[in-house]
Amino acid sequence: MKVLFIGGTGIISTACTALAVERGIELTLLTRGKHEANIPRAVRILSGDINNANLASKLSQEKFDAVVDWIAFAPADIERDIKLFRGRTRQFIFISSASVYQKPASHYLITESTPLANRYWDYSRNKIACEERLMQAYRDESFPVTIIRPSLTYGETLVPLIMNSWAEMSYTAVDRMLRDQEMIVPGDGTSLWVLTHNTDFAKGLVGLLGNEQAIGHSFHITSDEVLTWNQIFEIVATAAGVEAKLVHIPSEFIVACLPEKEGSLLGDKSLSVVFDNTKVKRFVPDYCATMTFAQGIRKSLAWFDSDPARKRIDHQANATWDKLSTAYKKGMAEAVKSFR
Repeated sequence: MKVLFIGGTGIISTACTALAVERGIELTLLTRGKHEANIPRAVRILSGDINNANLASKLSQEKFDAVVDWIAFAPADIERDIKLFRGRTRQFIFISSASVYQKPASHYLITESTPLANRYWDYSRNKIACEERLMQAYRDESFPVTIIRPSLTYGETLVPLIMNSWAEMSYTAVDRMLRDQEMIVPGDGTSLWVLTHNTDFAKGLVGLLGNEQAIGHSFHITSDEVLTWNQIFEIVATAAGVEAKLVHIPSEFIVACLPEKEGSLLGDKSLSVVFDNTKVKRFVPDYCATMTFAQGIRKSLAWFDSDPARKRIDHQANATWDKLSTAYKKGMAEAVKSFR
């Protein structure tokens, strides 16, 4: 099977690349040159930007059994992809997001038929618009789309906590725990969340590659392990060999102080999510997420420990969290004083 990944070197896609090669798939990665050292030798690499006209022209001369776009975020990206791969692939897989689901959900169990609506996050609304355009193309011209909705998926390079620095400085939260500093947990920490290891996600995604019965369908691919945010923080602390010192702050207070957090909190992580994975298991019968978070985070910490240079700290985030915690405690003290 001949497959093209547009992207393929991120946290989620790297695991899918490795599994695809392991299963004998003839894989091509179109990448802008990041993290190429970690790409298996069997992978064919095309370096460049898909928006480059010359590269797009080169791709238009090829056909693939499946194309996966990991880096489409807006309808304009989808228009480009439809034009480029119309008639040139038997399956086009769009990586959407589970944050597109109704927020807050009207039913605790999220399935692929849960309404798509997120008034808090532009990122999610753009993903919804992408899905709608692709489904229109499926209905109007049989464009062979399959939609995948990952939730919070992590790998060894990421410590996936709700209040943490992301990108390449997610060790910041662990460093705070090791220094016995407070960790902010939105709400009371009892909302439910699902964390999926990238190696588990890869089983579902790779299992859907080339599956023509999946065309026209959407799937989320997540773990079945459901934890509270309190438990998640405590599991990270245990893996680091310390106790977590948690301070609970309402999400609305956090967003009032840090408006940029509205999407990722009110539009996603501060709400309870429980995913029903029945559908992907029906299409990929051997799909099963086997990596518990306790196992996965130990792998992450081992990765950081293996090279101290990886333990980059976001000092600005540290200062912001300290300021936020101080402001909340001051506000609470003033509120209590006003009632006495």
